[in-house]
Amino acid sequence: MANREAQVAQPDLSHLSPVWSRTWTLIVERGEGAYLYSSAGQQYLDFTCGIGVTNTGHAHPRVVQAVQEQAARLLHGQANIVIHTAMLHLVDELLRVVPAPLDTFFFSNSGAEAVEGAVKLARAATHRPNVIVFQGSFHGRTNATMAMTTSKTIYRAGYQPLAAGVFVAPYPYPYRFGWDEETTLRFCLRELKLLLKSQTAPEETAAIVVEPVLGEGGYVVPPDGFLPALRELCDHYGILLVADEVQSGFGRTGRWFAVEHTGVVPDILVMAKGIASGLPLSGLAARRALMERWAPGSHGGTYGGNAVACAAAVATIQVMREEHLIENAAEMGQVLMAGLRQIQEEHPEIGEVRGRGLMLATEFTDSSGEPWTDRARAVVRAAFDEGLLLLTCGSYDNVIRWIPPLIVNTAQIRDGLQRFQRALVRTGER
Repeated sequence: MANREAQVAQPDLSHLSPVWSRTWTLIVERGEGAYLYSSAGQQYLDFTCGIGVTNTGHAHPRVVQAVQEQAARLLHGQANIVIHTAMLHLVDELLRVVPAPLDTFFFSNSGAEAVEGAVKLARAATHRPNVIVFQGSFHGRTNATMAMTTSKTIYRAGYQPLAAGVFVAPYPYPYRFGWDEETTLRFCLRELKLLLKSQTAPEETAAIVVEPVLGEGGYVVPPDGFLPALRELCDHYGILLVADEVQSGFGRTGRWFAVEHTGVVPDILVMAKGIASGLPLSGLAARRALMERWAPGSHGGTYGGNAVACAAAVATIQVMREEHLIENAAEMGQVLMAGLRQIQEEHPEIGEVRGRGLMLATEFTDSSGEPWTDRARAVVRAAFDEGLLLLTCGSYDNVIRWIPPLIVNTAQIRDGLQRFQRALVRTGER
């Protein structure tokens, strides 16, 4: 199965910007469920989901139907001019799944836009300039979110100086620190409190922005006490807690939102990716009283809350609820976790298997415990030759992340594990 695409002449890609990094060149014609199909007719088991976007699988029939029907009625109605019914229907659906008392919404196009919107709302509401983020964070590639992103230098290098007013605290990553969860949590909270004493005073700190499960930084689930401690700290100082659920939201961790695992309700919830099964849509959720502190006209966007994207999001949420995809994510996550840990027993280079639901990671380290980037990348390339699409993440790019669609079944997971196992063996023989 090696070089699956080699026999097909590749089209001219010279007119596409090379700024898009990629491990392979795969030209696809269509997707269905958990699979992508190339122009050469090859089938690929897609455990990337467009980086956590196609949670309902590729081209779910109900989402496709909703898109088609909405496109025939209204393609675009700008939110300053008209309020289209698709947006109102989406609000109704979101009120059923977003943690109370978050009851008011603003819609954008991308995760980065939504994060920037959250920071603007926090600054406007508190009249404070600074924000705190965490080591390993990924919040976007726009100017402000680039300053808030610390997962890799590639996202920032060459663009300095970046937006000011961003301060970085350690994220509780027990495997990296080499400590147990309690020790890691205690250290990180001490450092965060020191940051508030040494770099950004509470009275000038508008928000703490956190990924409830670290995404690009390595798919790290923090100790259970972390988010409750942030909530308590924010309440004490009048700082707003912003949960960036761009990647962890909409069922990915086996709950609608990852914050639900801890019972913590943020002041602002940021959502995108899985919200609309692949159409560009993102949003913020907050209490009405907080949203009312945002001056009309001080934020906006031409395409935010596009009618077709909103219709897709309505169908997405309905599908997830009625087809029990949240429950399936939790159940299939256990199957995948067990399978990965069984493989780990035979491959000690997999230093840790971790995650929640269908947001799992396998971190590769060498015999000395150092990040093993080359090994992880080689396995991803070999998995591609086996017809399995996987992605790396982490600051050292030594973590393989597992993001199957939430429709995945046991047979597909076992198939993916077998392909992964073959990729490990093939690359280990070199």
